[in-house]
Amino acid sequence: MERVLIVGAGLTGSLCAALLRKEASRPLHLAVWDKAGDSGGRMTTAGSPYNPQSTVDLGAQYITCTSHYAKKHQSFYDELLARGILKPLISCIEGMVIKDGDCNFVAPQGVSSIVNHYLKESGAEICFRQHVTQINLRNDKWEVSKETGSPEQFEIVVLTMPVPQILQLQGDIANLISESQRQQLESVSYSSRYALGLFYEAGTKIDVPWAGQYITSNPCIRFISIDNKKRNIESSEIGPSLVIHTTVPFGVAHLEQSIEDVQKLIFQQLENILPGLPQPVATKCQKWRHSQVTKAAANYPGQMTLHHKPFLVCGGDGFTQSNFDGCITSALRVLEALKSHI
Repeated sequence: MERVLIVGAGLTGSLCAALLRKEASRPLHLAVWDKAGDSGGRMTTAGSPYNPQSTVDLGAQYITCTSHYAKKHQSFYDELLARGILKPLISCIEGMVIKDGDCNFVAPQGVSSIVNHYLKESGAEICFRQHVTQINLRNDKWEVSKETGSPEQFEIVVLTMPVPQILQLQGDIANLISESQRQQLESVSYSSRYALGLFYEAGTKIDVPWAGQYITSNPCIRFISIDNKKRNIESSEIGPSLVIHTTVPFGVAHLEQSIEDVQKLIFQQLENILPGLPQPVATKCQKWRHSQVTKAAANYPGQMTLHHKPFLVCGGDGFTQSNFDGCITSALRVLEALKSHI
């Protein structure tokens, strides 16, 4: 059975795994590795250490579907809506720009539930805390090394992590990237920001008229969401949860500071916006070094094939755009590139 490795358990990687399982003409052994401790990538949902039902979306907040993609990717939206994984966003998000024909959706169980759905559909062997360091050619296979454990061999490798992490890989892969491909990969750029999740005790009241708000007048904070309210889930047994996204200039300026120091700075600014907030029972601060793509690889829409036999391909939002439809587009392009090999 051919062994296929997908590196990255975010939206593109999980959807690639599900599509490969569905479309393959023969049985495949699918493995998905991620260096993090959980699935989701930049669609990650964090739970309170005191109550796992109290969660915050630390990455993507909601999904905006344009009329163009509503037609093009209709089957994906229809399936997620039919299963209750997505629901229309009906809560008030102050300052949200709504364009004609756009539809907005939330994931009631958190955005990582979308990724987990695709991982489950794929039937892949999923391994977390697997930090890939080297990819070498060995007897017409890829030998993939990681920080811990023995190297493993695969016939096909799909890389879906942020592009700068692809460029950091050691081994034969470094010599297989052509000069023009390297220039394209090096031209991909990302914004950086922090997200801070706050978890509160059951019964805590946060008395504001909105579920989310874009902030335009603060140097540190760009967006605040009362996450349970955003998803239209109110429960007397689960305390509210809040997520704060910083501005990109703040993220860039404080990128190398300790999480503890950054968290203090965000709290100071939050007090100016929502004075008198109660003390949370738990916090989770997330640094997004590669938050959203500001410039994608121009000449490789959706995917970049680095080697044909054995097959090695890159995908992800670095080759499209940082949203749900960008990831779907990339996964479909990766599948197209792989079709003659599976």
